[in-house]
Amino acid sequence: MSDDKREDAWTQGPAVGRASRERNQADESDEEAISDPDRLRELRRLREQRMLDRWIDGVLVEQRRSRRWKLFFRLVVVLLIASSLAMTAYALFFTDRDMAGGVGAPHLGVVEVDGVIDADGEASAERIIEGLRAAWKAPSSRAVVLHINSPGGSPVQSQRVYDEVRRLTKKGDKPVVAVIEDIGASGAYYIASAADDIYAAPASLVGSIGVIYSGFGMQEAIDKLGIERRVFTAGDNKAFLDPFSPMRDEQRDFWQDVLDTTHRQFIEDVKDGRGARLADDPRLFSGLVWTGEQALDLGLIDGLESLDGLSRERFDDVQLHDYTPALDPLSRLSRQLGRVAAEWAGISSNASPVRYQVQ
Repeated sequence: MSDDKREDAWTQGPAVGRASRERNQADESDEEAISDPDRLRELRRLREQRMLDRWIDGVLVEQRRSRRWKLFFRLVVVLLIASSLAMTAYALFFTDRDMAGGVGAPHLGVVEVDGVIDADGEASAERIIEGLRAAWKAPSSRAVVLHINSPGGSPVQSQRVYDEVRRLTKKGDKPVVAVIEDIGASGAYYIASAADDIYAAPASLVGSIGVIYSGFGMQEAIDKLGIERRVFTAGDNKAFLDPFSPMRDEQRDFWQDVLDTTHRQFIEDVKDGRGARLADDPRLFSGLVWTGEQALDLGLIDGLESLDGLSRERFDDVQLHDYTPALDPLSRLSRQLGRVAAEWAGISSNASPVRYQVQ
């Protein structure tokens, strides 16, 4: 046999035991001592058979190791799914009970308005209204509290919540109070203005009573790049907001009228909700945002107080009970992934281009 054959990794590698090396040395000595060609061939066949057996043993060991890793990863996946289901069940059936310490005792029924107000977001009108109605109907809730931390969002979603809050306040069975945390602006302030009273921290951002639409005009850029824009419409103004097409003066005037009309609706509803408490200051409806301290002087809010302070000072330190409908964690994750994918693709996730939102 050649030197390469004797130095094969299966016979001379570090993983091979001392007994195996001794057998190989004995076989080599036997080969030198044997002069019969048939016996020599038989000896070599036996050596190759032993090498094949060791190779098969190694393959089997590797397969067993691979199976163990597969079982391990499958177990991890099963545990992740089980934990997600457990979190969902906990959120659906136990979270609200835990926060309140029992719904039978007197408490404040809290509804969260957190994040951008949007039909597909966590602060959707459907979710907020469901929480409002549950808090209102609870016999032990002494008041309904809108806990707001939002820059605003969709006009339609904001108007829906505003109308529901006004409907409840007109019944007069229990007060509806808005408490603003870091920010309660634009559509979020629209909602707050329907409450009986509004409270905020001295450094909270409040107001921004205005309407916004933002876009780009890139028709000159696309011409310089030598790109032809192909848009087919039925109707002269169907694509008047297309960023790659020029906007005519009459289209610009029309769109400004749409924004002015929406702004007028905003102003009228805020005045209806706040009434004579608003200061006679033309800047109130200019889109400016104010601190809580400034907002108090302008009549935008009724006091400087936090949620805990409100419970302690006005309602004898009763417990807080969160009536905001729980979100399925898997649904929340899929919404976030969908929104991120839309942003990467350059697709707007907003249903309406007009916004009550701080930019």
